[in-house]
Amino acid sequence: MRLLVSVVDADEARLAVDAGVDIIDVKNPAEGALGAPAPGVLARVREVVPLERPLSAALGDLPGLPGTAALAALGAARSGAEYVKVGLSGTPGTDEAVAVLRAMRDAVDGSATVVAAAYADAERVAGGPLPPGEVVEAARRAGVGGCLLDTAVKDGRGLFEWLTAEALQALVGEAHAAGVVMALAGSLRLEDLSRVRATGADIAGVRTAACRDGRRTAPLDAGRIARLRAECER
Repeated sequence: MRLLVSVVDADEARLAVDAGVDIIDVKNPAEGALGAPAPGVLARVREVVPLERPLSAALGDLPGLPGTAALAALGAARSGAEYVKVGLSGTPGTDEAVAVLRAMRDAVDGSATVVAAAYADAERVAGGPLPPGEVVEAARRAGVGGCLLDTAVKDGRGLFEWLTAEALQALVGEAHAAGVVMALAGSLRLEDLSRVRATGADIAGVRTAACRDGRRTAPLDAGRIARLRAECER
């Protein structure tokens, strides 16, 4: 199971690289769980992350507008992101989500993997986002390579408070049957990683657990990352 750590700037990216993080993810937590970074931030992070180390970029929670999503995906891919992930908050139905994801897939044209992101706590998100149980089907129909389950509201209630381990394992199995990579995130703690691994997930994503004192807005902590890596590699 690979470890993804979200960073907010180039300095954090350097620390994450030195700590051996498998996938460096760039986002802006001030704009939400999948807040998009400014293009300049993404470019500076790409400069300090070795080319052999995958870079992921959050594109925000986008409305059901395929053209808007396609342009965002293309911009992130051309800035060096190998994974471009989109929150499907404005696509309450699978058909709408598929249209957005297909537009992104066509825009990046193989230069990046499109990741469909849904929220385990979708009931707390205004606007009627795509239900978490439908994200794999949307990704499969759209022909994209990745799925992410996260939590939208960062109030300490993590992924396993919204979906059971059995439900997550079933979604991971569905994704793998479709040839889709599955990442799990959502206020995961060190002690949650063994449960994530048991689901068969390919990637565990964290931010808070990698920060000093376990505070999402604090700087990254190399010691915490080392413990997270060791748990992922068990």
